[in-house]
Amino acid sequence: MSIPGFLFTLHTSLQDGHFIKLSLGGYRGPEDALKNIYVRRVIIKREDKLSFTFRYQTRDIVKNYALADAEQRIAEALNTGFQTATLFTTVGDWTLDKHRLKKAAASQSAPASVSHDRQKQRLLGSEDKPYLHALKITDSQGAVLKIAQDKYRQINRYVEILSHLMHDAFEGAAPPALKKIVDMGSGKGYLTFALTDYLQGRGQTPQVVGVEYRVDLVNLCNQIARETGFANLHFEQGAIADFDCTGANILIALHACDTATDDALYKGISAGAELIVVAPCCHKQIRREIEKARHHNDLDFLMQHGIFVERQAEMVTDALRALLLEYCGYSTKVFEFVSDAHTPKNVLIVGTRNKRLRAGEQVRDPTVLARIQAAKAYFGIEAHHLERLLLAGG
Repeated sequence: MSIPGFLFTLHTSLQDGHFIKLSLGGYRGPEDALKNIYVRRVIIKREDKLSFTFRYQTRDIVKNYALADAEQRIAEALNTGFQTATLFTTVGDWTLDKHRLKKAAASQSAPASVSHDRQKQRLLGSEDKPYLHALKITDSQGAVLKIAQDKYRQINRYVEILSHLMHDAFEGAAPPALKKIVDMGSGKGYLTFALTDYLQGRGQTPQVVGVEYRVDLVNLCNQIARETGFANLHFEQGAIADFDCTGANILIALHACDTATDDALYKGISAGAELIVVAPCCHKQIRREIEKARHHNDLDFLMQHGIFVERQAEMVTDALRALLLEYCGYSTKVFEFVSDAHTPKNVLIVGTRNKRLRAGEQVRDPTVLARIQAAKAYFGIEAHHLERLLLAGG
């Protein structure tokens, strides 16, 4: 049995409900920088599909396909470059290596859940969480307040996302690998407290610092941290641009306005943080540059409308941020986060530091710089704020 046998086993597992997940590796095909494909089952708008994560050297692309189309694409992948494949099912694990098929005992006993059930178990329970009561998320008995249901679901979703990103960034390393987390623009500290709680529940107690400009919020959060027993969590007053992030493993900045997001990215890059996660807002700097330059290109038909200028500026700003992270040795992901609370859409930019880099090592990739310069020239942009910071910092 070879590829046809593997594909038959895949088809059977999907039809019988035994399928768990699939991975393709050993790529030797024509597509530049493609490394792996990971496949899992999902339900989207009540339709059964397979979700493909195409993992490239510096980015991931996710696409969803109906089952028949997905099986065809897997067959094409195995015949056009992928040398190995592993199929996980509830009845056995199947490995295809150089056209030889082997079966092993099942490493998992049940399929991963594909349900979008909104009553799913949360990573953070609400009982015995005095900080949630102090933040007015729950009542004194641990029941989530009606007016705080959206916020509770949102912080759980953020922690869920961060838990996966941390696992990938640190490859399941022992707790000492994670020593310091900095949350820039922490506000009232909902996520900062929740993330600290989540990590403590897994035996990890890194130093967690929330940076916030508003003194009243800093004082409130420090008081709550003291009264609820978070000895490794504290908040500091100050601007993002002025804070010293030395030693930070993870830097988070959610909704830092305009160039404050760039200040946060620069701080994370300078600290050599293994993981940087930002949710930008208020993309004013690049919009002003585009409007000032009035540079003509193929997008003129869009740029004559103010609302499209705004949207284009947002995409260009964040795409350049991702490129600048890659320029500095980070693999990047940019994806849209929509909380299950139906809050407005957020773009998350995620940078994971290249694991081959030594501690304190700084890199600058000239090939990525050429792409940045070409993009700036196309839109008539003089400089991106993060680019200025990197040039000034060396």
